[in-house]
Amino acid sequence: MRLALLLSASLATAPVAQASCATDAMLVFDGSASMARISEDPGIPTRIVEARAAVERVMPQVERFRRIGLMTYGPGGGSGCSGIDIKFPPKPMAAGATIAEIAALAPEGKTPISAAIQVAAELLDYRTEPAIIVVVTDGDETCGGRACDVAARLANDAEDLTIHVIGFRGEGRIFSWQDPTTPRFARDSTAKCFADRTDGVFAATRSEAELVRALQMTLGCLVLGRLG
Repeated sequence: MRLALLLSASLATAPVAQASCATDAMLVFDGSASMARISEDPGIPTRIVEARAAVERVMPQVERFRRIGLMTYGPGGGSGCSGIDIKFPPKPMAAGATIAEIAALAPEGKTPISAAIQVAAELLDYRTEPAIIVVVTDGDETCGGRACDVAARLANDAEDLTIHVIGFRGEGRIFSWQDPTTPRFARDSTAKCFADRTDGVFAATRSEAELVRALQMTLGCLVLGRLG
């Protein structure tokens, strides 16, 4: 209940309501090994199962309103931290391609959030064009990226960049990992720096329904933000 209330409060004041629906967006999706980890309760689906279901529900709603691209991190690459994969750049009517790519994702590897966001920003020409990045992750940076430094640099160089970070079923140290570069206001997660420095949303979600709501608000337009 507490997380649901925090999510509602965060999204109620989200600046996404003023964002142009013409702004291109990149969905950066966590494909790290922890997304497939089995819970102590065998009746609870793995994170990847619920996250796929949320994407399947949201993408057909939001694809009409903006061009959306997809990037994943985790699987592939020569090491656990090098698996950053641009599936496709922003394009119209991206629901089918997004759903298919995420359905085919086999989670493995670690969580290079900082590097993935940097690549997504470059792909969006963030220095000269308005851009939105929406990150769905079950964990914080595990590849040594200095999130707050990267966030500050992106914000300083950007034309109009907004980064939303949606934590999904994060547990334990995932949202309390300590980084010496992290200011006190971001103590819950180093990834929170990206949202704080770009006026984005940082939302902790614990269920498929909460993740759907967060994706509607960050990828959609104001009218979608009113959906239940």
